[in-house]
Amino acid sequence: MRRFLLAALLSGLPSTVHALATGGDPLRATKAAGSLVGGGVGAGVVVHLAVSAFWTFVLTRLRVRGVVGGAVAGLVIAALDLEVIGRRNERIRSLPRVPQWLDHVAFGVLVAGQRR
Repeated sequence: MRRFLLAALLSGLPSTVHALATGGDPLRATKAAGSLVGGGVGAGVVVHLAVSAFWTFVLTRLRVRGVVGGAVAGLVIAALDLEVIGRRNERIRSLPRVPQWLDHVAFGVLVAGQRR
């Protein structure tokens, strides 16, 4: 549970910092996630939590361990989330790519890099 909470809460820091530094909307990615289910920020939070729970479960079941393993897993998740599933959604497709990929790497590291 601790892994899930830390990853769900902190993995969005790269894109949030990027948005704030560039004058963008720090909730843009959350709104984009919400658009997957036809909603706004509230729906985006629910989608983010559900997706984070799913990927935490997957990484835990696959026994992905360590910072490097987590980073690699984050890259694989980013490819699936952003480039396969997300490319069908205009709002996700329009997000700045590098910060989103970094969010996913951070997620993987936060899940897999913690001691057991």
